[in-house]
Amino acid sequence: MATPAPQRWDRKMQQRLARGEEAALGELYDRYASLVHSLASRVLGDDDAANHITREVFGYIWENPDAYDPKHGSLRSWIATLTQRQAVHRLRQLQNRGRSTPDEVEARVRRANTAARADFIVTSMPAPLRAALELAYRDRVDYRTAAAGLGVSEDEARRRLRLGLQLLSTAMEPGGHTDGHTGHPHDPRGQRGHR
Repeated sequence: MATPAPQRWDRKMQQRLARGEEAALGELYDRYASLVHSLASRVLGDDDAANHITREVFGYIWENPDAYDPKHGSLRSWIATLTQRQAVHRLRQLQNRGRSTPDEVEARVRRANTAARADFIVTSMPAPLRAALELAYRDRVDYRTAAAGLGVSEDEARRRLRLGLQLLSTAMEPGGHTDGHTGHPHDPRGQRGHR
């Protein structure tokens, strides 16, 4: 059986959530909980706080499945946006309680924004580039081993790695908004420059 296209899967998942299918929430959680937790942990630097954000994000999705609009991007990107916004919101609350200085908060927000952009770039890049990067960095293999694993020439493996790294480097470039909070923490439509 063929795996449904991501957009189709996203639409079906949203419809199932809108019908109140608890199994759909379980599937969504299994698929994206590690993403949500890792993004929240990057922003907050606290595992317990990241667990709390994870519960909040999935609770929001369960209560508001129609807040996701497939026309604006993938479900994964929307969930990552919700997570980042909620984590930044929590971080700023901690700042207001005197637990972090404004400079510490802004540095964390910038790092989180860079990580979110990098995640979006990686998930949006063509599968051959993503596969090459995953082999090289997750599995820590050189381009020769990556070429063998991908079934391509060494020149092609180097080309894919170079292109993938060039795309990733754009996550580090200034120009994206870095204030991290442009509206309600759960509302991705409040983001300036939203695609």
